[in-house]
Amino acid sequence: MQDIIGYAAKNNVDLINAGYCQFCGAHVHGGIFECLELFSTGLNLLNLNELRNHPTRFLTVDAHALQHPEIHGRWNNHFHLTRLNLSLYKNILWNYKKSPLLSEHLKDYKTRHPNEILIPPPPKLRGILTAKDLAEANTAESCIQIGWEWAEKVYLSWKDHHELISDIAESFIFHYDLYLDRRIK
Repeated sequence: MQDIIGYAAKNNVDLINAGYCQFCGAHVHGGIFECLELFSTGLNLLNLNELRNHPTRFLTVDAHALQHPEIHGRWNNHFHLTRLNLSLYKNILWNYKKSPLLSEHLKDYKTRHPNEILIPPPPKLRGILTAKDLAEANTAESCIQIGWEWAEKVYLSWKDHHELISDIAESFIFHYDLYLDRRIK
């Protein structure tokens, strides 16, 4: 996997290591690098036994990736937006076994749409919560609440792609319904 500096260079973006995060706007002092560090801190909170396999873990990964698409590969946006759609709006209870299925589904999708690109919202307009909010959580319950709210706000900021992503999610459900557990509302 290519490192963030390589992806940023591929996207003609210079990474800033001072001040607020240039992508999500997190109020940090060390730019994107501190933002990534805070995200790791938040994930450590989600590694607590009661949250190790909790769906919130996936929501926060998706939210962070979609706030920082300049440091990821081009098809990353499809994956994370579709997973958010499935989790937030199709009530799919996500776990580690489902991610390879979604990757396989998107691999097939990419062969039929090789030139498709999802244009991200402008930097700092990709949801109001950030990794800093997650890292400042002090209980499992607050991690869960922040994670779901963060994911929803980020997903909503990508509104230009909702119809397409919803179609991809519906197709995924059609193909993999036997493997999917539903979340009770």
